[in-house]
Amino acid sequence: MTNPNISVLVPVYNQEKYIGRCIRSLLDQKLDSKKYEIIIINDGSDDRSNYALNLFKGNNIKLINNEKNKGLPYSLNKGIKESSGNYIVRVDSDDYVNSNYLSVLKLYLDLNKSCDAVSCDYFLVDEDEKILKHVDFLKEPIGCAIMFKREHLYSIGLYDSNLKINEEKDLLIRFNKKYNLENIKIPLYRYRKHKNNMTNNIEDVMFFDNKLKQKHS
Repeated sequence: MTNPNISVLVPVYNQEKYIGRCIRSLLDQKLDSKKYEIIIINDGSDDRSNYALNLFKGNNIKLINNEKNKGLPYSLNKGIKESSGNYIVRVDSDDYVNSNYLSVLKLYLDLNKSCDAVSCDYFLVDEDEKILKHVDFLKEPIGCAIMFKREHLYSIGLYDSNLKINEEKDLLIRFNKKYNLENIKIPLYRYRKHKNNMTNNIEDVMFFDNKLKQKHS
């Protein structure tokens, strides 16, 4: 069996409410299932996330379990190291995607050899999946909605596991120093805004904002 072209990383920590929607959207892609793998990293969840994940066993999914919570960047790096695809893309467990998400990003990279990574715009949605606005990725970048070439992530040292928040900002700063990222103005990603978003903790955000500034000052 040949390796898949794309590895989709889904880090999970206590997302029993949303993880099913996320996985269903990935299984519903308009792309041959042999061309992509879904790697779910369950980061020590202590809710019913594990139960929800087991409902999808055998569906082109590789499940990795951290015995205890190790943090988002650690889990993402673990997923990358377990991946087989030439392209790496991240989807957070409380978000979901359009059925053309993988095929469009892959096609763009396949046909634009000078492009090192491609992002897409996204819809900001609420807890009930009501669209709040169309967001330009280049103006308000997020950690997801980007397809990278696997070797480029290794060349910049993967995610910084010391940054529990801002891991995506740090990665993009380092990536953009060496490679080029292009954007497709189509909102293929759905970024869910809800009360449990990690970035709602103002004190943690301020602490890791300072760590990011110190690292790149």
